[in-house]
Amino acid sequence: MEPTPEQSPHHVYPDHWEADVVLRDGGTARIRPITADDAERLVHFYEQVSDESKYYRFFAPYPRLSAKDVHRFTHHDYVDRVGLAVTVGGEFIATVRYDRIDAQGRPASGPADEAEVAFLVQDAHQGRGVASALLEHIAAVARERGIRRFAAEVLPANNKMIKVFRDAGYTQRRSFEDGSVHLTLDLEPTAESLAVQRGREQRAEARSVQRLLAPGSVAVVGAGRVPGGVGRTVLRNLLGSGFTGRTYAVNRSFAPERTEIDGVPAHRSVGEIGERVDLAILAVPADRVPEAVADCGEHGVRGLVVLSAGYAERGAEGRERQRELVRQARSYGMRIIGPNAFGIINTADTVRLNASLAPESPAAGRIGLFTQSGAIGIAVLSGLHRRGAGLSTFISAGNRADLSGNDFLQYWFEDQDTDVALLYLESFGNPRKFHRLARRTAALKPVVVVKGARHSGSTPPGHAVPVSRVPDATVSALLRQAGVIRVDTVTEMVDVGLLLADQPLPDGPRVAILGNSESLGLLTYDACLAEGLRPRPPRDLTTEAEPRDFRDALAAALADPTCDAVIVTAIPWVGENGEAHTGDGEVLAAALREAAATGPAKPVAVVHVEMGGLAHALSAATSTATPPGPVPHPAPAPAGTPGPDGAALPPGAREAAPGTPGGTASGTPGTTASGARRDPSGAPSGPAGGRPRPPETAPHPPETAPRPPTRGAVGPIPAYPAAERAVRALSEAVKYARWRRQAATPGKVPESLDETIDEQAAAARVTALLGPDPDPRGRPLTHQEAAGLLGLYGIEVRPGIPAPDVEAAVAAAARLGYPVALKTTAPHLRHRPDLGGVRLDLVDEGSLRRAYGELTDLLGTPAELRPVVQAMAPRGVDTVLRASIDASAGAVLSFGLSGAPSELLGDTAHRLVPATDRDAAELIRSIRAAPLLFGWRGSSPADTAALEELVLRVSRLVDDHPEVVSVDLEPVVVATRGLAVLGAGIRLAPPPARDDLGPRRLPSY
Repeated sequence: MEPTPEQSPHHVYPDHWEADVVLRDGGTARIRPITADDAERLVHFYEQVSDESKYYRFFAPYPRLSAKDVHRFTHHDYVDRVGLAVTVGGEFIATVRYDRIDAQGRPASGPADEAEVAFLVQDAHQGRGVASALLEHIAAVARERGIRRFAAEVLPANNKMIKVFRDAGYTQRRSFEDGSVHLTLDLEPTAESLAVQRGREQRAEARSVQRLLAPGSVAVVGAGRVPGGVGRTVLRNLLGSGFTGRTYAVNRSFAPERTEIDGVPAHRSVGEIGERVDLAILAVPADRVPEAVADCGEHGVRGLVVLSAGYAERGAEGRERQRELVRQARSYGMRIIGPNAFGIINTADTVRLNASLAPESPAAGRIGLFTQSGAIGIAVLSGLHRRGAGLSTFISAGNRADLSGNDFLQYWFEDQDTDVALLYLESFGNPRKFHRLARRTAALKPVVVVKGARHSGSTPPGHAVPVSRVPDATVSALLRQAGVIRVDTVTEMVDVGLLLADQPLPDGPRVAILGNSESLGLLTYDACLAEGLRPRPPRDLTTEAEPRDFRDALAAALADPTCDAVIVTAIPWVGENGEAHTGDGEVLAAALREAAATGPAKPVAVVHVEMGGLAHALSAATSTATPPGPVPHPAPAPAGTPGPDGAALPPGAREAAPGTPGGTASGTPGTTASGARRDPSGAPSGPAGGRPRPPETAPHPPETAPRPPTRGAVGPIPAYPAAERAVRALSEAVKYARWRRQAATPGKVPESLDETIDEQAAAARVTALLGPDPDPRGRPLTHQEAAGLLGLYGIEVRPGIPAPDVEAAVAAAARLGYPVALKTTAPHLRHRPDLGGVRLDLVDEGSLRRAYGELTDLLGTPAELRPVVQAMAPRGVDTVLRASIDASAGAVLSFGLSGAPSELLGDTAHRLVPATDRDAAELIRSIRAAPLLFGWRGSSPADTAALEELVLRVSRLVDDHPEVVSVDLEPVVVATRGLAVLGAGIRLAPPPARDDLGPRRLPSY
């Protein structure tokens, strides 16, 4: 929209204020500035508002708007007077406006920084969170225009509006004046306001997904007149799954006399149905989709699954068609899965929805699956089916132009039917948000991710999202920081998902191996060592072992307090006649399930070779099998028995559940009082997660240590055809359990840093260095400028004195004192000691002159080399610490050893900013060469405490000043006491836009 001549010529229409938002009930709406063209819409909107709401807004009966009112409310300068409207279907459902005022409450202009604000929401849309969303957006607009406070007058009876202000999380003051409540809100975001905003975002987005996955009615638009075709296939699958809601077939080509198809009502349009439809599946050609969307939107459909192809995967024209599809659907308040989607499945018994092209619905299970690829979705569904596993929900989002993996993480976070989230992703639409949501979800239940298109360097066809320049290795490290289990293949994703969905989390890396094949046991042992686990020597039951022998051995291993997990290896056993028994997998499965059911809650996995029916039998969650015989119960551990971390248990005590120092207070052994098993964070859970309560609110266990928890009901035991696959899955479970335990106690930033950091002086320095009209590309700082800025954050950089000739070098050495170092600073020679551009330990003037002559004779003139003289630093380990800004991922810290380890071998660790003390400690320990910092081969350990403090200081600098877009400290020599920063580079630039701190909005690509 363009401004009218009556609007200020100095402030054009601010189209960046336009935003699509998700409301509390999961529907969408559009927020945009009000213009002079909206007069008719405003009058129509006001007519729909009740007299009571009008009274609350104007403090008096106000049945209609005058022409003067309409002009005032539709003409704004977008600076001192701003109005925003919320629209659905192009019509207003709510408005908000502010007027800048001075200290006496009179209209004003800048620099006055207070404004009076007023809202009006149509009665039919009250309770949907409209006013809360509007407050977020009008507050962001006001801050952009230099307004720091809102003032509002509210009648005491207007409890809904008072609650909107009270619950926003802003610092506020209230008083009662002249019969009304006077509210003043400070608009600076607070930790509370951000938490409120993100909590509303989670509930709204989860609700928008829930409306699609649990509809009360579904219409298949494009169901063919004859069997076959996409639409008819989806209709058949929908009916075959036993969908519990109402189903309709829609095709504009149906003959008027046709009233049903495949036993369901048939209609020529959604409008003909005569009842509200919750979900529409669009299976029509792309050029007919706009007509179908309009039909759905005008008749109250709440969401769409668009199977139709011909969008962004077809190039620029298709990409524009995809954008228009999203704009059209959102204008009606609908969300979209797709286009080019494979469909959705919900196995909940109250829903039983298969609105996909998958011919069979998977069994009900505890795994949620999201894919961006229909082909990958088919492969994963098939793999899970073959292994007898089930799903809670399945989503194949295709081009995922609207709903994405982030939305389904919001849904699974609170979904009681999902214990594990599996995601196949080819792109990240909002990496910062994904990291935040994944970290929060992983604290309660595992999140397993396969990232496709890792090395292409471009967005996959159909995905109209910003391209991140972050290397794949960095992405992997950041996912690990968030607790996400990153695997390389879809097969690994299924392997890990099955173990986490069906088994408790391990308390540590100690693994017992038992089975009837010595060779298979040794392979498993080697695989455990390769994955960083601590296996015990395999227990060979010999090929004569029968199911009862497996049962007894598994029960004993589970009862062993020095064991955290068990891997059972099985090959066909030899009978009395010398023949191998390959078809007795069901018998062995029953024996293993019985031992697992009565033993302590530890993960069990089975590696089998040619065992007919074993995998399927193990996947059955049943406890009705007749036990082969008595199973030994775990005995109390003897005094001095080491616990999971090596500490001795008290006499007579049994080892507690994984991560629960005191076990359970009451109820069935192995459960909480409510019957839920415990996870390593101490919170009641399902097999590997669940969501009874967040970890921070979990009850603290008692100090006593009762008998170890047992499983209660028997759950499926995952089976693997190769030892390496089982061990890899168990290794990921061990690492995830360790992360969960650590995440239960968040890291912090030491307050002592504040004493040596001058944030305000650094801000002034950054502003001065950038200048009044900064280059958008930014500017690198000189060595002296970088050292000065770092010094304000307590980071000392060793000075380097330029030496344009040998006499200047001698004078610099005399000033610094011998011994000194002579080094080149030319860009092609920096940090390249292998090229001979550095001379160390020059103890006198003669050695310095010789070194200077050698450098210039070998490498070039002083003007080319730019030599400097530095005082020698104490001997230590040369490291490099960097920080860089990615527009989509945010600020990233990188650490490694200087030179070949990081540059040639890629041995670099990464963490997101802001970093805590735990992040800093993990960062320097995550590289493969970390032993060099901790006394490798008898060398003196480096001062890692000083190194961790340096990491935290750099993190604070980048976090406090987004204009610092890169920091490069190399080398950082870490000695046995202290460290020396010998080289520093900083680049400043106008800060990149942040999309994670502003008001809630849906992405638009």
